Amino acid sequence: MEGVEVVDHPLVQHKLTLLREQDRSTKSFRELLKEIGMLLCYEVTRDLPLTKVEVQTPLATMMAPRLAGKKLVFAPILRSGLTFAEGMLDLVPAARVAHIGLYREPETFAAVEYFFKAPADIAERLVIVVTPVLATGNTAVAAVDRLKERGAKDLRLVTLICVPPGIERMRGLHPDVPIWTAAIDDGLDEHAFILPGLGDAGDRAYGTK
Repeated sequence: MEGVEVVDHPLVQHKLTLLREQDRSTKSFRELLKEIGMLLCYEVTRDLPLTKVEVQTPLATMMAPRLAGKKLVFAPILRSGLTFAEGMLDLVPAARVAHIGLYREPETFAAVEYFFKAPADIAERLVIVVTPVLATGNTAVAAVDRLKERGAKDLRLVTLICVPPGIERMRGLHPDVPIWTAAIDDGLDEHAFILPGLGDAGDRAYGTK
């Protein structure tokens, strides 16, 4: 699909399979979610610009590459996006974090916001929206809406698993926001959960069900 990058790296696919297993412990689920977050961060930041700077090694002076231009903001959608983003923060510890509290209303599947906090200079940064699943697309769309209202101009979305309806909604309303994912699953059940999916990522990450 246009604007969607499926990350097929063997380590990503292997860890995603482990994450899907229903008997996976809460501790193991969180660890895997964090590890995959780090691996996907490598992919979504692959094209960040570099500049050459002079450094002194123990043996010589040289010109070496360093990140240039925009700084990063990770914007996890609470709750499950937090653990997913932790791996990314381990990789880019200088990044800022925007927290977006959204939950899906169980009857209408509409996104309901309960918290939002973002860096003041978000318009000057590359914003990576982090959510483990892209199902109906309602929460991801609401998150991007709020970030754009706050001034964000350059956004990307990272998710573990998505489905065609969620992709179509997201790309239809925000065609300027590319998507990175580890898998595109079959579809949604009557409760708007992804099939085969991995269940409720928030409940599995925090042991609340």
